Amino acid sequence: MVGVSAAAAIVFHGLPFIPYRGTVQAMDAKLKKSQLARLSRIEGQVRGIARMIEEERYCIDVLTQVRAVRAALNKVEQETLADHLQHCVAHAFHAGSEKDRMNKIEEILEVLDSRRR
Repeated sequence: MVGVSAAAAIVFHGLPFIPYRGTVQAMDAKLKKSQLARLSRIEGQVRGIARMIEEERYCIDVLTQVRAVRAALNKVEQETLADHLQHCVAHAFHAGSEKDRMNKIEEILEVLDSRRR
């Protein structure tokens, strides 16, 4: 998988969009499709929770659904992280500079640290 410069990737209102960290790596197509499907289901679950609250449903039922959404989001996070490690980080370690490798390590450490909070 080859990194694409941000300027070549996206143009927003006539200006190049440069994402955080400045590069874009494409997610595996099969994973992208499954992640989008999972996120659509999560979106529906969240709307369902809002309806449950509007209807003043039993609190434990609402909490059960909130936990289900949280678990589904955790799955999205885990799979995206695995894809990142297998592609973006692997690419940086095989083809990148020492600075690229250190940046990828710092990114991973930040993500892992934020998961603990």
